[in-house]
Amino acid sequence: WYCFSLFFLTSLFCSACSHGTRFVHSAALDVDGRYNIKWGFDESTITFEVEVETRGYIGFGLSPTGAMSSSDIVIGGVLSGSPYLLDYYTDSNRKVHKDALQSYQLLYGRENDTHTVLAFSRNLQTCDDNDKVITGSTVRVIWAFHAEDVGVSGPVYHGTNRGRKSLRLLNPGTSSIIPAGTAFFDLQNEEVPVPHKDTTYWCQIFKFPELKKKHHIIRIEPMIQKSHENLVHHILLYQCDSDLNKSEINRGHECYHPNMPDSFFTCETVLFAWAIGGEGFTYPPHVGMSIGTSIDPVYVQMEIHFDNPSLQRGIVDSSGLRLYYSPSLRRYDAGVIETGVWVSLYHMLPPGMQDYITEGHCTQECLQESLDSEMPSGIHVFAVLLHAHLAGRAIRARHFRQQVELQPLASDDQFDFNFQEFQPLSQERIILPGDSLITECRYNTKGRMNMTWGGLSTRDEMCLSYLLYYPRVNLARCESLPEITGQLKFIGVKEIHEPVTTWPFVIKSPKKYSNLSFTEAMDKYKWTRKRGKAFNDIVRKLSMNVRCSKIGQDEWSMQGVIISPPELKSEQTSAAVVACRNVSEIQCGRSLALLLTACLLLILQTCLHL
Repeated sequence: WYCFSLFFLTSLFCSACSHGTRFVHSAALDVDGRYNIKWGFDESTITFEVEVETRGYIGFGLSPTGAMSSSDIVIGGVLSGSPYLLDYYTDSNRKVHKDALQSYQLLYGRENDTHTVLAFSRNLQTCDDNDKVITGSTVRVIWAFHAEDVGVSGPVYHGTNRGRKSLRLLNPGTSSIIPAGTAFFDLQNEEVPVPHKDTTYWCQIFKFPELKKKHHIIRIEPMIQKSHENLVHHILLYQCDSDLNKSEINRGHECYHPNMPDSFFTCETVLFAWAIGGEGFTYPPHVGMSIGTSIDPVYVQMEIHFDNPSLQRGIVDSSGLRLYYSPSLRRYDAGVIETGVWVSLYHMLPPGMQDYITEGHCTQECLQESLDSEMPSGIHVFAVLLHAHLAGRAIRARHFRQQVELQPLASDDQFDFNFQEFQPLSQERIILPGDSLITECRYNTKGRMNMTWGGLSTRDEMCLSYLLYYPRVNLARCESLPEITGQLKFIGVKEIHEPVTTWPFVIKSPKKYSNLSFTEAMDKYKWTRKRGKAFNDIVRKLSMNVRCSKIGQDEWSMQGVIISPPELKSEQTSAAVVACRNVSEIQCGRSLALLLTACLLLILQTCLHL
């Protein structure tokens, strides 16, 4: 009876330790499938199971940059049948140190002839300066393994068995599971020769399948040609005019080129967006993209951004999108609204800035006019894609009602240029007529010597958020752009040559800028961090040009109107980090738990030998 009671207490204790361990998410961290993780989480704790093709040690870490330095690392394995796990961290010189506060709790471990499996958990906020706080933002996971276990002198160097992968551990995207046998069609390049230049946008027009009745697209996923994962940066799908020149269907051409066929200019409305690192999007069960009716897309343009900074020659690409569709209709038709900063040279970032903020407004006036006319009860946003280029460090899609800020629609304080995908909202958000949105982007231009311009290249910048919503309304773009006059006044420009006959336009006075384009004048100005900060403060208060466009090439009356930024009554600060208890209290509690575990295991072993 004594031993039975101890068995019972031990099982209760172990059950409490593993309570909530439900691995609902998974990812392969390497392309060969040798390193796989599963995880689950609740409001305070996250639990991982790692399966790796090795009988030696496993390394798993969280890095601020994807590199080894300043990372939070756990290393473990199974040695002589007994699992082990130790919490480490690395300093700025990549030297590995054992963490004085062991924040990761080993749950179980096992190995067979080829693989090792470890399960462990930790708090999202451990109150340990050497650990990374896990939030809903992007997390750069680093991994490694070795054929040998950790020895007395510590882990030996892993060599080439290492890598990194960006994930959103607390907002991991949509499920890829759809009903078996779901029909699909592909929009795909056919051996497109990629030019040997830094940036190419390639466009091709396709015709959707002819359907006798309405269907819903329920999932869209990328088909990236193998080894082109870093070449294909993003794919946009636009709706085109139904009356376009049919001879131009299935023809490809470089986008935004002077010789681009006329029909390509009719493709204005964004239907879907995918960016590097994303793994596809499944619509929620009550929403789908409508096809097959008179107001639905018939012709679409697929725009692929090729990023080729090393100027490789002889590349041929056959990437594209796969769209799954069903005759089983959902309740609502989905739409997409592009919000943020209107892509233009008037969006500019000074060099040498650690933290430069840009704001793109989807104005109260635009949403009032469009939603009052189309959907007075408002629209429901269910997913957001945040988009910037190489200088981007953080993005927020902010939401205001009567100038009072609500919780952000979406945010990413650890933005990764190489990992951009639609984030499903945990709770749908209603946007009402008269609400306003601000897409806020934080940039770092410290390593740059010249201005960074708004534009298409990955060395240029964008600040956009794409909102997936329902029910579909006639609003495609809701953006803003700061007036150029105030930006030029900051560097001392007094007059430009008129009429404007060239682009970028040319400065007339003062003499030091005479006959320079405005971009050359901005680059000539002697920027410092102090001047860059002052410029940033001024630009955020400048009047702005409103973009408020309908599906196709039509516009709402607010398009092109010049207005001042709103005076906000209250703003949300970034989510506060959970307050930490006294560290010694945490250490004491954990030590007590470990002591209790050890005692119970000792008693259990004693009972087994009775």
